[in-house]
Order: sequence, then C-alpha cells, then structure tokens
Amino acid sequence: MSPVIDNTAREHVHDLTSDTATIPTDEMFDIMKTATRGDDVFGADDDVNDLEVFMANMLGHEASLFCASGTQSNQIGLRTLLTQPPHSVLCDARAHIFVHECGGLSYHSQASVTPVIPKKGLYLTAEDVEANINKDTLTGAVTRVVALENTMNGTIMPFEEIKRIRAVCDKHGLYLHLDGARLWNASAATGVSMSEYGKLFDSISVCLSKGAGAPIGSIIASTKDRIRHARHLRKLMGGGWRQAGFLAKIARHCIETAVPTMPETHKLASRLATHLQSLGIRLALPCETNMLFLDFAPAGLTAEDFAVELRKKNIKITATSGSTISRVVLHYQVTAEVIEQFMDVATNIVKSHGKPVTTAMETDVKENGNTTNSSIESLGAAYPSGKN
Repeated sequence: MSPVIDNTAREHVHDLTSDTATIPTDEMFDIMKTATRGDDVFGADDDVNDLEVFMANMLGHEASLFCASGTQSNQIGLRTLLTQPPHSVLCDARAHIFVHECGGLSYHSQASVTPVIPKKGLYLTAEDVEANINKDTLTGAVTRVVALENTMNGTIMPFEEIKRIRAVCDKHGLYLHLDGARLWNASAATGVSMSEYGKLFDSISVCLSKGAGAPIGSIIASTKDRIRHARHLRKLMGGGWRQAGFLAKIARHCIETAVPTMPETHKLASRLATHLQSLGIRLALPCETNMLFLDFAPAGLTAEDFAVELRKKNIKITATSGSTISRVVLHYQVTAEVIEQFMDVATNIVKSHGKPVTTAMETDVKENGNTTNSSIESLGAAYPSGKN
C-alpha cells in the first residue's frame, strides 16, 4: 500500500506521536466504494463477515468480532470471561486495560484489578503472576483472569514466558486474556505467528488502527460461544454498527498491505535509536519494535526543546512541558527521509544547545536485558495521559 496521502493531510504524514496517527489514503477511499453495504447488526454484511472469519483463522480461534476500538474489544473480551463478581483481573501496572480504559473493568464487569509491577522491569513473569493471585478467601476478590499486553511500550514479552504464564493459569483454573493491540509488531519482530500467540489465550484483542494502519477498528477473538456473547455485549455497550462493510474492507486491505512493512519500520526505529544514543540521548526502554522512549536529560535538553526544532521540519513528537522524556512512534507512513531529517535536527540541536557527549549509548537496560523499576516509574510520571 502506498503511504502517499493527499495535500490536505500532508502535515500529518510526519506525526510520530503514535501509530494511530496514520492517515487514510486516497486509495483507501477508492476501495471503500467497492464494499458491501449490508447490516452488520444482523450479520448481513459480507465484508464484515469475511474479516471476522479471516481474523479468527489468523489468531488461531474459532470466531472473532469486529469492534470500534481496542478499548471496546478489550472490555468486551474481558467481560465474557468475568461472569460473577466479586472477581479480579491481574495485570501489569502499566497495562492499557488498567491505566487507559476509563476504569472500564470496574464499570462493565464489576471487577477489581490487581496491578503488578514486574520484578524484571520489562514484562510480567510466571513468578510475578503466581505471587499475586488472589485466592478464594472471605475478604478478597478472587483472581479469575490474568491479562497480558504484547507489545508493552514497544517491548516484546518473550514467547516462552507467555507459555509459562499459561501454565500458571491452567494450574489455578484462570483465564488468560491478551491485549494484543500491537501484537502485529511482536509477530513481525520475533517470527512467531499471530496464531501461535493467539492459541495461548482464552481471548485476544488486536487493534486495526495502530500499526496495521486502518482508520478504525479492533478485533476480539475467542470461542464461538464467547463471541456470540460478545456480540450481545457489543450491542449492550452501544457498539452495534450498521453498514460497517467499508470499514472492514479497508481493515482487510491494510492487514494485507501495511502489516508486511513492519520489519522495515522496525529497522528505521533501530537506526534512529542508534543515532540518538550516539549523541548522548538515553533510551529509557529498549527499542525492540517501533517505539522509542527517549530521555534528553543526559544531553542537557528537554523534550520540548527537541519538539520545537522538529516541528520546523514538520515532524511532530510527544513533549510535555518541563519533561525530559518523549515517546516516538514509527508507522508505515514514516519514511526513511523523515528519519534522516529527524537525525539531522537531533545532531544540530545537540551540537548547538546540548551538553558535551560523555556517555554515548548510555541506557538503563542492564546486561540481562531488564529495566529498573525506577525507570518505569519515571516513564509513568512523564508519559502524556490519553496517548495510546
């Protein structure tokens, strides 16, 4: 798929605040015109039905449901697993379902949350899960679901660790859910197929409007019975949509054209990370896929200093006033030329305004690949609210 968009949206081509910043292309609008126009509430739209079958097969599940957003697909998926309160969900303390979904678990499922800070820093382990399960006691909300997220802040949860957590869940009779909004990136980086990941989970949500590049949409996949229930819950939450075929058609097109470009996007992200480290800018987290968490403090700069200079080249990054931390996210519409411009700006601003480079390639990542919890906490404090 060509990343070229029309002139009215040109400014957004270089938006590196999120991979949700991709802009629908003229080609997409042409494809929309060819979509079926049935009523999805009644299961009567062929393009929606085809997408749901396609995604179920891709994720190794019996069925799937096309939803409006990742928040909706997560909340619906978790609700199908949470049937009788009091109950709770165990997840990473940074998880989207806990931090960025408006308290949806308490609202939709009457569930409490057990947020866990990973001892290894980057991801939960089987030991983290085992140690934090709420047992069936008189005073507690028993753990019913363990929810993982992959990728998390652009870092990959090892496949073998997921299998270990699956074993813990089986041992204790717990369900396992995945917020796989960016699972596409994990799969592209590791070579583990989407279905291999998907088969380890009782329910799995994947976003279509992040790295996949679709304008809107998300998928929840599970068993036929749960997806039948999920369809009812989607309607209950006001998410039943009528002629949604044009959205499904574009989503399928993006999966087949934008997703295969992810390895190149990851290479660009790695190239940018290496250059910025050489200038004394620190990586607060490893750059494993399409995200960079940058700390400009070692270079004597703030994120805002950088953002102002980049904006002159029509490149937009996240910057909170006074913070030295910024998240940079690449996607298929970010070209090599944009990254060259970014690196040139970085070189010039560090030379003219920054400290002398004394600790090039400095990082909080330890030799074993872990990140300190203090790094995670500082990221949480600096991370702009509302950005997914």
